[in-house]
Parts: sequence; structure tokens; C-alpha cells
Amino acid sequence: MSDHDQHPLFLPAVFVGGLVFGVGLAVSGMARPEVVLDFLQFEDFGLLLVMGGAATVTAVTVTLAVTSGKRAPLTGRPYGRRLKTFDSNVLLGGGVFGVGWGLSGICPGAAYASLGVGNLPILWAIAGMFAGAYLQGWLRDVVRADDPDGVGA
Repeated sequence: MSDHDQHPLFLPAVFVGGLVFGVGLAVSGMARPEVVLDFLQFEDFGLLLVMGGAATVTAVTVTLAVTSGKRAPLTGRPYGRRLKTFDSNVLLGGGVFGVGWGLSGICPGAAYASLGVGNLPILWAIAGMFAGAYLQGWLRDVVRADDPDGVGA
């Protein structure tokens, strides 16, 4: 099954998954930047419990799916892990993400959930995330144009 002829319930399932994620962030209080900043200042460890619980559920689910030998019901693709090379781009991107998270107390998922709990000033952070993503894409294209073979200096 190709990406173009995906199951008709694929996008609704993605929407429901996002909805459940957002409700979970809102109910746990993780959609509030002050909660995240309290965690980063070692004053409140509730975020650690929420993240640990989510990571545990995800790890168990992915492990069971991959070892089952079955295929995803909506895409028909086999379950598997996407291996990403650990390189300088991963370190740089993680560092920039971490600095932004630490300065604002906002991560992308929580920012959208924060809108749902009535935090309209969060729109500034969301606009900043979109501007940063656009800038990164533009810079990547400029670098590729200067070095079309990817050889480097």
C-alpha cells in the first residue's frame, strides 16, 4: 500500500491520537509553561513522572508491535524501528531545541495543548517555532546550493 492509497481511517486515527495526546498534556498540567520551567529548575518532578510513564507505554507498545511480525492495520507496512545516525546535526538540533525549551518552557506538543486550555499568548511561541523551522529549511537549501555534491570544504 503506497502513501497515496492509504486507508481512509488513517488521518482520523492520527487526529484522535493527537487529541488523546493533547488531553493527556492538559490533564497532567504539562501544557502550562510554568510547570515545565519548575521541572527544569528542579522544583517539581511531576513532568518526569508524566514523561516516564509515556516513554514506558511507548517502549512496551513499540517492542510488542515490532516483535509481533504483524503489519500496521491502516498502512499495511510492517512494524519496525527507524534508525537515525547520531551525527553533528542531531547534537546541534537537540541543543537548540533544549535551549528554546529551557528559555520558554514550551515544547511543540505542549504548545498546541496549551492553546486548548486557553493560553492564547502561546501563539507567540508557536509563531516562533514556525519561523525557526522555516529559517532552518531556508538555511539548509542555501548550504545545499553552495555545495550541490555534498562534499564540503
